[in-house]
Amino acid sequence: MGMYLNTKNFNFKKARNSKIYVDKSLLIEYTNSIINTSDQYTCISRPRRFGKSTDADMLVAYYSKECNSHELFDDLKISECQDYEEHLNKHHVIYMDMQQFYSLTPDIDDMIKNINISISRELVKAFPDVDYLNKNELYYVLSDIFLAREETFIFIVDEWDCIFRGEVNNKKAQEKYLDYLRLIWKGQQYVSLVYMTGILPIKKYGTHSALNMFKEISMVKPKPIEKFMGFTEEEVEMLCKEHQASFEEMKAWYDGYRLNEEVSVLSPRSVVCSLLDHDFSNYWTSTETYESLKVYIDMNFDGLKDDIIKLLARKRVIINASKFQNDMTTFKSKDDVFTLLVHLGYLGYDKRTSEVYIPNNEVVESFINSIEDSNWNAVSESLKNSMNLLQATYACDGEQVAEYIEKAHLETSILQYNDENALAYTIYLAYIMARNDYTMVREFPSGKGFADVVFIPRYDKPAMIIELKYNQDADTAIKQIKEKKYFFGLEKYLDNLLLVGINYDKETKKHSCVIEKYES
Repeated sequence: MGMYLNTKNFNFKKARNSKIYVDKSLLIEYTNSIINTSDQYTCISRPRRFGKSTDADMLVAYYSKECNSHELFDDLKISECQDYEEHLNKHHVIYMDMQQFYSLTPDIDDMIKNINISISRELVKAFPDVDYLNKNELYYVLSDIFLAREETFIFIVDEWDCIFRGEVNNKKAQEKYLDYLRLIWKGQQYVSLVYMTGILPIKKYGTHSALNMFKEISMVKPKPIEKFMGFTEEEVEMLCKEHQASFEEMKAWYDGYRLNEEVSVLSPRSVVCSLLDHDFSNYWTSTETYESLKVYIDMNFDGLKDDIIKLLARKRVIINASKFQNDMTTFKSKDDVFTLLVHLGYLGYDKRTSEVYIPNNEVVESFINSIEDSNWNAVSESLKNSMNLLQATYACDGEQVAEYIEKAHLETSILQYNDENALAYTIYLAYIMARNDYTMVREFPSGKGFADVVFIPRYDKPAMIIELKYNQDADTAIKQIKEKKYFFGLEKYLDNLLLVGINYDKETKKHSCVIEKYES
């Protein structure tokens, strides 16, 4: 047993001992299926806080020969699989935390040297009877062990992409690193499995990828392990019942990463922190700063700022994710920026439509804070006015509400009006600060039709029905709410319900608003 070769199961034991643990052990069923096959190389990239290191620790605990991990896995789902015993603690495992190696060395040459010496030293101790050509070069040590003993190895690699995040402008260092990984893994008989995790997919340079033998699994291409890319809605719903927390609130804050039609995942760390703290808030800041997001949204690509405003207004934006070069510097268009934000977890991605969107309240708050600290003066002012708009709505001050909505529209003129549906996007943007207190439902089924926008409170706030009109008048909107009984389905809010009618006049280019308290 060593730091790198056949490490013990201590880290995974800590995860199992935690107050909140979600069984993701069926990931092992997938990795078992690719051992010693042509698919034995896999790279899984997903955002920070999404459980990458925990999964790596689980795989080490399951495969490592120096462990007896029955007590950790016998009650997990993997124990019911046919090949459970076949691979449990039956493999030599080499664990490589690349961030640790990178932190200990000043440059890429020293980092590679440190990897070679550190892991080779443990291998030579474990296999002392092998005749080694070079005891300080990992490639030679592994080759000699295989030639002498036909021993094979599983490589578990965490933070594989740290070089591309730490040496963002050092292309020579990046290429040396990729070529080194190719040397020790590609086509080598001593490899049974390589499982890599990181934030970024594998970097391409020149006309080829140095690691083109890897299957890449990411937030853009999550098959076939969508259920293991985060906490699923079903898993979180069970946790919420167990800890007496609101599942709807949990979804509003941390859900939205829809990976296919059946699977949507939530940020594991945020869910766990929320349950332990008994609070719903932004847990993003401890791992990703507002400044890091600000760098990308301030990039001066044509249309990038406009598209971010559309995203904040709950619109979706089509991107081409295929040209992204899998690094944090090679940006040729806004599509590259948006694709990076998908990998970082700031955007969700719908593969069917090639659209990106802001997934949840936690991420919305990150965007708002970044914009407020940027040079987006008009947009920043509009977002700040959103709180004043809410207070004016509560006060039933229709004239003031109309002014704030008009200001939001003028300051974000890319949201062009041509019908009531287009007006709805401005309403979403104008009321963006309501996201913490409300679930906003578009086309709410109620009474004799569908209310345009309904604000359902999560706390002690008034519910609101907003009916939109284009080139008519606000009184007509109020009349429609009453005649079509849009308050059906909102019975428990009738003692604190606001009816809001908003109209946009095409000729005068002015908004008008009428607000009434519901009276039975």
